[in-house]
Amino acid sequence: MSNRTFAIIKPDAVKAGNTGKIYDRILSAGFNILSAKLIKMTIDQAKGFYAVHAERPFYGELTEFMSSGQSMVLALEKENAVLAWRDTIGATNPDEAAEGTIRKDFATSIGENAVHGSDSDENAKIEIGFFFTESELIANH
Repeated sequence: MSNRTFAIIKPDAVKAGNTGKIYDRILSAGFNILSAKLIKMTIDQAKGFYAVHAERPFYGELTEFMSSGQSMVLALEKENAVLAWRDTIGATNPDEAAEGTIRKDFATSIGENAVHGSDSDENAKIEIGFFFTESELIANH
C-alpha cells in the first residue's frame, strides 16, 4: 500500500534553477505527485511550520532562510513514502549524503540543503495539511 510524504524544494535550490532537475528526480524515483505549488513562505508561515524546532539554536536562521525566496511544496505518494523520500534526498549534511542523492548533488551546506522531507508518517500528514487541503491532493490511481 502506498502512503504519503511531504517535500519542499527549498529557496536555495529554486534560486539556483534546480527545481526542474529535482522534480525529475522525484518522478524518476517512482513518486506520484499528488500536488505541488510554488510559494513564498512568509516568516509567520515558516515559524509555524518549523515550530517543533523553536527551541533549537538554528530556528531563527532556518525560518529566515525558508522565507527568503520561493520554494516548491509537494505532497508525494509511494509505498513507504517517508523512508523512500529520505533515501532519495540523502543526509542533512551534503558532505555526508550518499552519491546520487539530491542533497549530495544540489545542496551547498547543512543550512541550505536543497530539500525538506518528512521524518515520519505522522509528521507527513501534519506537514501536508499545513500547505494543502485534501481537495488539492489528486490521487492518480
